[in-house]
Amino acid sequence: GNAPPGVDPEAASWFQAVDADRSGYISVKELKQALVNSNWSTFNDETCLLMINMFDKTRSGHIDVYGFSALLRFIHQWKNLFQQYDRDQSGSISFNELQQAFSQMGYNLSPQFSQLLLARYAQRSSSPSIQLDRFIQICMQLQSTTDAFREKDTGLVGNVRLSYEDFLTMVVTRMM
Repeated sequence: GNAPPGVDPEAASWFQAVDADRSGYISVKELKQALVNSNWSTFNDETCLLMINMFDKTRSGHIDVYGFSALLRFIHQWKNLFQQYDRDQSGSISFNELQQAFSQMGYNLSPQFSQLLLARYAQRSSSPSIQLDRFIQICMQLQSTTDAFREKDTGLVGNVRLSYEDFLTMVVTRMM
């Protein structure tokens, strides 16, 4: 069929292929089956859910062809950034590449924090590295929590005083 106005024809035809149940919408499960990392592993559930929620304007838990088209553009931008930071073109981001990526994105984060992220999100191996899906997830969560922090850090001093409940509210509204 023809693409709706404002939707890339390639995105529209991919939408048709991904919409397995022909509902006119794409669920987290359908999206997960459509997206693969460079090592052919499917995208993880958390990243798919984050992205669906980002483009799900009706809060229904799925996206239409317009949301899907926007999501593909979003993934394409992240993939370009990922490839830029994947200096050795291995298809994944190593510790040093992650440190460099954070620095170039304007985040002043310690090597210990990057190590923590690798321990949490990388596949277990002698040289842990991060696939595209986890890179997108980390960057989205980092951006979201940084925005929440900046709302409280009005003087831009780099630290805030929070009650426990304020902290939990920040986490719940930004991450869940």
